[in-house]
Formats: sequence, structure tokens, C-alpha cells
Amino acid sequence: MGGDSASVLVVEDEDALAEVFANVLSEEYDVSRAANGAEALSKLDDDIDVVVLDRRMPDISGDQALDEINARSLDCRVAMVTAVDPDFDVIEMGFDDYLTKPVRPDDLRSTVDRLLALDAYEEKYQELSSKIVKRNILQVEKSETELAQNDRFAQLQARIEQLERELEEMQSEAEFDERLLPS
Repeated sequence: MGGDSASVLVVEDEDALAEVFANVLSEEYDVSRAANGAEALSKLDDDIDVVVLDRRMPDISGDQALDEINARSLDCRVAMVTAVDPDFDVIEMGFDDYLTKPVRPDDLRSTVDRLLALDAYEEKYQELSSKIVKRNILQVEKSETELAQNDRFAQLQARIEQLERELEEMQSEAEFDERLLPS
């Protein structure tokens, strides 16, 4: 994820709608805009946290842009926003959320909030998993005395416990904050 403020790229070929989306999201996020798929692909990099992607655009469609995002393995979440009702083709598509126009500003903001919370959760979960593997290796290879006397092992164990608490707290917040639950 990006620096202090999450970075959102709004990809929308209808200028008035792109402006509304950007204005709504710029209250909380660093927002940039792209008017078409080609411009979006030129702006996409690992600094973008969330892409709000129009599915139907004249040059490069949102579907094609999404394929390119996934092919580049970019570290971002994607919310498709479209006037096209979903069909069975969405099963194979690699997006994180799908909003059908018209989209209320609160729904757009909630979707971006949820995608960012999901990303933060997954990052912490990956760190926890990696640290647990390291702890388990050391527990198999070292004696209890060696483990008890090693400051780095104690720090590892403390970090594991901290991550477990943080993840539990994030889960509790998600259960009670319906903005974070899938729409």
C-alpha cells in the first residue's frame, strides 16, 4: 500500500462521472484520474492501491485493463464500476468488487474503504504466517533453553502475539462495521 494516504485511480470515460467519483474519494484518498483504458495502463504502477475501473470504454475496455493489471501482478485492488449487469463471465474475472451504475457516493467510498481494509488484513496475515513458520522451525531445531535465552526469538514471539491481536481486532471491527463487509 502507498504512503500516508491510500492512492486511488479512477478510470472512467464519462468526464462528469469521473469528476464525481474523484471528488467523493479525494476527501480521504490521493486520487488520480484516467479517461480511458490506455491512459489507465500508463498510470498504473505499484503505488496505486485501488483502481475504480469502468468496464465499458471505447478504446481498451475495463475487462482488457483488468487482464493487464493481473498480468503485471500489480499490488492493487480493483472495483469494477459499470452500467453492465453482471453475467456469468464475471466468474473468471480477477476483480475485488463489482458495482453497477448508478453508484451512490457512500457505496463507492465504502467499497474503497473495504478493499483497503482487506488489503491491510492480508498483509498482516502474510507477515504472521511467515513469522509462525520461522518460529516453528526454531522450535524443532533448538532446545527450549536455547529458545528461552535468545532475545531475537523472544522478539519474534512477541511480534507473533502482536499480529494475532491486531488480526483479531481487525476481524472484530469487520464484523461490526458493515462498510467492510462485501456488498
